[in-house]
Amino acid sequence: MNHPWNVSPKEGIAIQRRLAGSVIRESSFRRPATVAGLDVALSGDMAQAAAVLFTYPHLDIIDRRMARRPLTFPYIPGLLSFREGPVILEALAMLPTPPDLVMFDGQGISHPRRLGIASHIGLLVDRPSIGCAKKRLVGAFEEPGHEKGSMSFLYDGEEVIGAALRTRSNVKPVFVSIGHRIGLQDAVRYVLACCRGYRLPEPVRLADKLSRSS
Repeated sequence: MNHPWNVSPKEGIAIQRRLAGSVIRESSFRRPATVAGLDVALSGDMAQAAAVLFTYPHLDIIDRRMARRPLTFPYIPGLLSFREGPVILEALAMLPTPPDLVMFDGQGISHPRRLGIASHIGLLVDRPSIGCAKKRLVGAFEEPGHEKGSMSFLYDGEEVIGAALRTRSNVKPVFVSIGHRIGLQDAVRYVLACCRGYRLPEPVRLADKLSRSS
């Protein structure tokens, strides 16, 4: 599944289309014992990725790692993984053990070519993965109920590509999607199980915070 990262946008799109067909959209694992959150912050021409490893379901922190690399791919909507993927893979590889489940601050299959960063990286490392994004990239949905746990499906045409999920009552929903080797209902369930009173689940929230630290 490995591929070069220093490619043209046209080549990147072709890689996404080729890999998207290999994404497994159903759960193929037992209940995880560990979960990791991944996120990237950008500063000038540098990218800093944070990987935070937790126990599951108690969410005690096991380890946290950061990696920094210069950016080599331009900002192009829909090709985020080519900009941030290398530094994420580096941070993930620094963890003492591979996580049983990985959560990304980004999209999974809720992507124009069905290969957002959660699907792309999850596929490359062959780990169950979930996309949990603050904003919708593609698709349409009805506003879910106002109570925590309320959700509505995210559609692109007739295809369900994710869910708008209320992780905290009366706050904006997050957008959950399949990354790799997990079904949508399980992805929603694990996101909710990892919430601790904030809009974002703890693995993603703390990875986001750590990635922006100096």
